[in-house]
Amino acid sequence: MKSFHLIPLLFLSACSTSPKVSLRTQPSPPVENASVRYPEVVRAYHFGRYVDPGDDLVMHEQHTVYRVEENTRWSLRTATDLPPATMGTNAFGTPVLRDAAFSPTPVNDDILAEVNSQRLATTQILTQSRAFSAMLSQFAFALHQTQTNWQQTAAMRATVGDLKQRLDAIESARDASSLPPANNPPTTNTAADPLSP
Repeated sequence: MKSFHLIPLLFLSACSTSPKVSLRTQPSPPVENASVRYPEVVRAYHFGRYVDPGDDLVMHEQHTVYRVEENTRWSLRTATDLPPATMGTNAFGTPVLRDAAFSPTPVNDDILAEVNSQRLATTQILTQSRAFSAMLSQFAFALHQTQTNWQQTAAMRATVGDLKQRLDAIESARDASSLPPANNPPTTNTAADPLSP
């Protein structure tokens, strides 16, 4: 019997109405495209008349070609992450991000002084580099001359050594032929004197 008491409770819960929840949408503030995405970069190139490199029978008249240099991309930096120098304003006066590639570099006296000192250092380095290259080429030429002289000196020493050997051989042959033999009597066409020992 107790189970019958629960059945009406079930019906009562089924008859109850749930409160309707109404969601009110709040209008979002307008989103500036430049603060969310960087714009795409499109450049125009002007071509004059030219012959098609793929087909010599086709000539193009002058025309302009538009090329997308860089597609749009998401800007992952928020306005709070950036210093004020990287912020710009749109036509409505709201702050938007500026892409560093499209904004000029900030100029002050310190930056100009550093740029000028870098230019001076670069010109000095280039001048020294040219002087060093000239000295290096002179050194290479002197080294080549030294190697050539060394080879010629080595060849002359070898020749002088050969000449000394030949001269010594000639002198020894001359000395050997100018000395009379000690054991052999002189040969003559006259008869030997019987009284001579």
